[in-house]
Amino acid sequence: MPSHAPRYSIADFSMIPGVPCPCGTARRAFADVREFPGTLHVTSISDDARRHYHKRHTETYYVLECDAEAMMELDDDRISLKPGVAIVIPPEVRHRAIGRMKVLIVCVPEFDPEDEWFD
Repeated sequence: MPSHAPRYSIADFSMIPGVPCPCGTARRAFADVREFPGTLHVTSISDDARRHYHKRHTETYYVLECDAEAMMELDDDRISLKPGVAIVIPPEVRHRAIGRMKVLIVCVPEFDPEDEWFD
C-alpha cells in the first residue's frame, strides 16, 4: 500500500455490483473521480436491449466480446460488430445493441440515469 494519498484511481470491476440498464447489466466506475469527466462502464448486453438515446451523453462503445451475428443499431443503420470495434455515439443518436456481447463504454459527461430516453 502507498504511504501517501494516491493521485490515481483504480476500479476492480469484479467488485462493482451490476445494475440493470436498457442494454442489460452495467458495472460503472469513476463517477466520484473529480479529474475524470465521465464514467467507465463494463456492460453485458442481453438479447432484449432497448433502443434509447441520450440528450447530453456521448458514449463510446468498445466491443470486448460478442456473438458472430452481433450488430449495433444506430438511428436507421445496422453495423456488424466484432471484438476490437469502437463506436462513438453522440447525443440524440438512437441506439441499441443486437445480440449478446460485452462492451466497455466511456460515457462523457458522467453517467446520469435521468439522461436515458425512449421513443
